[in-house]
Amino acid sequence: MRSIWNGNISFGLVSIPIKIYPATEDHSISFRQIHTRDGGRIRYRKVCELEDSPVESSEIGRAYEDADGALVPITDEDLAALPLPTTHTLEIEAFISAAEIDPLQMGDAYYLGTTGAAAAKPYTLLREALKRSEKVAIAKYAHRGRERLGMLRVVGDTIALHRLLWPDEVREPAGVAPKEKVTVKPAELDLADTLMETLGEVDLNDLRDDYHEALEELVAAKVSGATPTAEPGERPAGAQVVDLMAALKESVRSAKEARGEGAGEGGEAPEGEAEEGEATVHELRGRKKAPAKKAVSAKKAPAAAKRGGTKTAKAAKSAEEPAGKKQTGTKKATAKKATAKKQTGKRGTRTAS
Repeated sequence: MRSIWNGNISFGLVSIPIKIYPATEDHSISFRQIHTRDGGRIRYRKVCELEDSPVESSEIGRAYEDADGALVPITDEDLAALPLPTTHTLEIEAFISAAEIDPLQMGDAYYLGTTGAAAAKPYTLLREALKRSEKVAIAKYAHRGRERLGMLRVVGDTIALHRLLWPDEVREPAGVAPKEKVTVKPAELDLADTLMETLGEVDLNDLRDDYHEALEELVAAKVSGATPTAEPGERPAGAQVVDLMAALKESVRSAKEARGEGAGEGGEAPEGEAEEGEATVHELRGRKKAPAKKAVSAKKAPAAAKRGGTKTAKAAKSAEEPAGKKQTGTKKATAKKATAKKQTGKRGTRTAS
């Protein structure tokens, strides 16, 4: 790995010789511009407007353009005379909690390595001090003609440097947020929480740049003279929903289906029993419909259930009829006995008289 900066870390009176190495790399594929008619390379040349001729890099200087368009030359001697104590020093200013740093300020990342065996002890001392304090160091340094702000933190056994933007380089988000006044209902927040829990967490190491991999395959096929066989990716289907609640419910249902869970869970009301005031979810565009045979069998099922229910009802009725007749016969027998007893009582009374 090639270093891009040599200097020292200034930790109070302790000086640590270091080198800065890039901690990240861009894995994108670079393309060249060509003339589509004949395949010739298109190159950019630095040309002087007054002479209309190419200029060598050694002849190129810098100038500041003022509001009137006039160019004011700035020489290397002019810049060297400016006070810049951090030219070859990464000077630690303070130690703070990482939570105090706005992520909007985070820039490029670098690893700090040591220069020589003598730097190992103070380097390890600073690393262990950062670990035990659970803080990060804020430092200033000069790079590419500018004084910059940086954050030092521990990554494994190495000290990493994150370039920070100066606070006044972060723009205010004025006018970006929606101007419309809206109210978020508790039920909508509950569904959003359910969706977040359903989607779950992910290991960032498992994520892949699918487009980059497909682009590599395309380039390899072109280089070998083969015909690219890559198929176009699926376009996400748009959902026809009535409102936000419907979109959230449909999202929860789709996320659970993707995870192999039941689609009926997650706070949705049963089909045909939507709560009053709630929106219903429409079918997503592009979703495949069930085959006609399945639809027919699905229609037959209720009819079969209906016939089965009719037979059951008839059986129950036939089972009830004998019992009803028996009860009617019992009532009639009881009435006859009561009448006979009454008549017997009357005859007995007449005989006694």
